[in-house]
This record gives sequence, C-alpha cells and structure tokens, in this order.
Amino acid sequence: MPSLYPRATLKRIIKSHQSKALSKNVDVLIYLHCVLFLQKLAQEANSEAGTDKAKVVERKHVKAALERVLQEFQG
Repeated sequence: MPSLYPRATLKRIIKSHQSKALSKNVDVLIYLHCVLFLQKLAQEANSEAGTDKAKVVERKHVKAALERVLQEFQG
C-alpha cells in the first residue's frame, strides 16, 4: 500500500519535535492522527466504490465511508 506521506519526511518531522516539550509534541500527534484519518477514509471510500463496482471513487462513496470512519475515530 503506498504511503500518503514519505517515511523520511515523517521521521524528520518527528525527530525535530523530540527535543521539545511534551506540549509541542502534541502538534505532531495531532498531525499524524489526521493523516491516519484521511488514509482510513480513502481506504473505506475505495472499498465502497468496489462494492458498487465503480472504477472511480465518487462523492457518494466518500460520504458513505465518512460515517463509518467518524464513528471509528470518535471512540
């Protein structure tokens, strides 16, 4: 599965924030959480399009996937 963000760049971001206070590291954690959310949303929308036998992910697929992903990330 292709990465949404290059591994070297993520390592550089994390390394640059390691020496700072914990409150500064929260920014990185929020960013990584957002990246995971978008990746999961894209996967779910792709699977939704697959069940419709569509070759392109459309707005309706993303909306259907969004409900499931939001519930998953809410808890």
